[in-house]
Parts: sequence; C-alpha cells; structure tokens
Amino acid sequence: MARVLVTGGAGFIGSHLCEKLIDSGHHVVAIDNFRVGRLSNLKDIESKDFEVYEIDITDGESLSALFSRREFDLVFHLAALADIVPSIQNPVDYFETNVNGTLKILELCRDRKIRKFVYAASSSCYGIPNVYPTPETAEIKPEYPYALTKYLGEELVLHWGKVYNLPVISLRLFNVYGPRARTSGTYGAVFGVFLAQKLAGKPFTIVGDGNQTRDFTYVSDVAEAFISASNSNITGEIFNVGSGGSYSINELVDMLGGDRIHIPKRPGEPDCTFAEISKIRKDLSWGPRVTFRSGVKTLLSDLSEWSSSPVWTPESIGIQTEAWFKFLSKKGLN
Repeated sequence: MARVLVTGGAGFIGSHLCEKLIDSGHHVVAIDNFRVGRLSNLKDIESKDFEVYEIDITDGESLSALFSRREFDLVFHLAALADIVPSIQNPVDYFETNVNGTLKILELCRDRKIRKFVYAASSSCYGIPNVYPTPETAEIKPEYPYALTKYLGEELVLHWGKVYNLPVISLRLFNVYGPRARTSGTYGAVFGVFLAQKLAGKPFTIVGDGNQTRDFTYVSDVAEAFISASNSNITGEIFNVGSGGSYSINELVDMLGGDRIHIPKRPGEPDCTFAEISKIRKDLSWGPRVTFRSGVKTLLSDLSEWSSSPVWTPESIGIQTEAWFKFLSKKGLN
C-alpha cells in the first residue's frame, strides 16, 4: 500500500485516478479547492483509505500543515487553472496557480522521500505544431497564458528533479474526454459543450468548418498512464499521452447525432492535434485501450449526469471567438 497525494483529486481526471488508486489498494489523500472539482465526482469511492480535503495549492500554510500530518510515497499533481480565454483575461491568476502553486508542492516534496512525482502537463505547449504526429521533441510554442503556465510548471518539475534528485515524470495530455468531463462555465471543452446541447435538444455549435481534428483520449486510459508513470523507475522524462489517432469534429457530431450550425473559426488554434506516443508505449508499456467510437458510445449511454449542465448557444460561444480576435489582433496575427 502506497501513501498517495492527488492534487485536483475531485476534478475530471483526478477523480478517475483516485478511483483506480483506491482499487489498487493504496491510501489516497485528495485535495481540491472545489472551484471546478466536485465532491459528486468522488461519490462512488467508499473506503477508509480515502481522505478528501479542501485545500488550494496556492495556500502554502494549509499545504505545509497537510505535509506535516501525512507522509506520501507518490504525488500526482493535477490541480491547475484550465481554459484558454480566461487565461488571456486573467494571466496573473493562471501564473499564481499553475506556476507558483506547482512550486509550493515541489518544495514540500523536495526534502521528503517521495518515490515518484507525476505532473499533468498539457499538449497545448506545442502551439500549432510543425509535425504530425507530434513527438515530445517538437518545438515548444505556447500561444496563450494557459499553455505557457502549464509549460513553466513542467519546467519547474523537471528542474527540481535534476537539481534535487526528486524522481519526476511529466505527462503531456491530449484532449482528454469521458465521464465527468467539465461542462460548466462559458469556456467548456468540446465534449461538454456538445453533450449539454444534445441533452437540451439544441444544435451543435461547430467552430469553423468542423474538419479540424483532435487526438481525443479517453479518461480511463489517461488515469492508467499516470499509474504506469508512478510505477516506473524512469525519472526526468516527458511523455505524450494520446489515443494513437486524430478525429474530426464533424466525425464526433456524426456520432452524437443532431442538427449543427457553424460559428467563426478562432484564429491561433491548431487545425490538428495528434500525439506521437511511441515513446510512452516503449518506455512505460502503456497504450490506449478505449477506441474513440466506444468512448463516445459510453458517454451517450447515460446522459443523465449531464442534466444540470448549461446549454451553450452561438452567442455564448461567440464570446470566446470575440476574445480570441481581440487577443490575436494585439499580436498582429489575425
């Protein structure tokens, strides 16, 4: 039994990871500020070896108190501020959480005998890649503050691993989807937007022509990648976590079934995300198990959990587009 800390443990990916860790017989402590994470995401975990605390990773005093009461063998750092447009509007908040928050966690782990520190990085660090599928060696070109701050967090993790001999691995995640995906807020991911619209009988709002493709990666596969990383003796490495394929937004809408409308394309977004995953297959013996079609089928099998979701309209989606154009016009890119 390992003693495990999961930051962002009540979130979309974190809750699935907590379930798998508990099922594997570990003692798990999850922390979350519940700004996005939900206790309901953890409702199926019934174990005396599971603890949940409301702690923000920017709260150094509360983190220190937790580390003084608990010893951890494994730390999975998933807590972060996500989304593109809010990061453009509030870059300081994103830096405070995604960079300084990561630094606080690393410092608490530095002098302790942590067996492995696994960081949830973002494939958005590649920006608009020059090569597909995109390998870990691709040029880093963050296009907005969210991408930059997640990459800076990764750099901290790798540097602390190098200088202080903290065993670390960084996983760059590609377009994660599945049950419990966040559907709240104006800037939800495509699956949350589409599922809420389907439940409400509204047309799907497709950005651009819908031919853009994404490496949709199922959440249970991603949770397994974290566990594989924690079990490995490898340290100081970066791994892409993807599905092994890339699928168009039009394909997704065809599978979901329903009317569609098109809204303006957001400049600066990649036409394709597609992870090269040969490194993680070889070094961590990990590979995706859930196909895109079966993953979407699972989501459609129980739409009831999305019943409280807001419904995105062309007008609300347009807020993102307008913010994008304003941001990019300042950069001279539109």
